[in-house]
Amino acid sequence: MDHPRKLVFTTQIPIRWGDMDAMGHVNNTVYFRYAEQARIEWLASLNFPAGPDRSESPVIINASCTFQIPLTYPGTVEVRMYTGHAGRSSLPTYFDMRPLGDEKIYAEGAAKIVWMNPATGKSIPLPDSMRCLAADE
Repeated sequence: MDHPRKLVFTTQIPIRWGDMDAMGHVNNTVYFRYAEQARIEWLASLNFPAGPDRSESPVIINASCTFQIPLTYPGTVEVRMYTGHAGRSSLPTYFDMRPLGDEKIYAEGAAKIVWMNPATGKSIPLPDSMRCLAADE
């Protein structure tokens, strides 16, 4: 990736048999689930747990993934999360995926997080604790 980024979180997720499709590799939609799981774990580790009834909440406004080498069962996928340059209310995040123990990147992508007030549906400034995690801080 060509964007400035800072490693902020790593997790390991077991690849399940049901994650594969008829082509014998992990279905492309499941990569987004792996990225989502890593993002939720990362946010929870920062004391921003997912769930209803919150006065502020991170939401995803776009997501992408480039599939380079197919992941297959059995195995464990390592997901590494990175942050980019923070905006007023947004923080770009990036991820890469690889089987545990393999340094080759099998997939990489991005998801832009916008901080919002769920009651109004409007964006609000990033919390300082998120801003300090940006790649430029």
